[in-house]
Amino acid sequence: MPTAAKLFAAFAFAVVAFFAAEVFKPHMPEGTQFGYFSFVSALIGVVAGWRVMGPDAGRGNWMAVNSGIKTSACAVGLALLIFSTYEMLRLAFRPAYKSPMEAIVGIFDLAVEFSVSLIAWDVIMVLVVGGALAGLLSEWAARRWN
Repeated sequence: MPTAAKLFAAFAFAVVAFFAAEVFKPHMPEGTQFGYFSFVSALIGVVAGWRVMGPDAGRGNWMAVNSGIKTSACAVGLALLIFSTYEMLRLAFRPAYKSPMEAIVGIFDLAVEFSVSLIAWDVIMVLVVGGALAGLLSEWAARRWN
């Protein structure tokens, strides 16, 4: 059921995910082609905000901050899975893997490789502070239009 809190959470986490993707780009190797990386990250933020933060809104400010940080972590996990799978499929069309099982294991290898680049203070600050503020925004919407 659509609510104001879900709508505000989806919008807020789309913004957080977009800016986190923009901050993340300089930490990748030089020459990396990003394409629609930021916009796909924003779409992941919309889904995470709607499905994770939206239902948690309306339980108080501390719960909103905690749920916002949890939603940022869920968005990061989903983004790692999606982008690692995409990269694995891209590499699979160049015969980089010898078997399908090696390709599936390659998803997790790529996710670990991407997460090493993700551990930077500026990216973490955008995710934590942005997630907390987005959680508070959805909490405000839940109280305002309840």
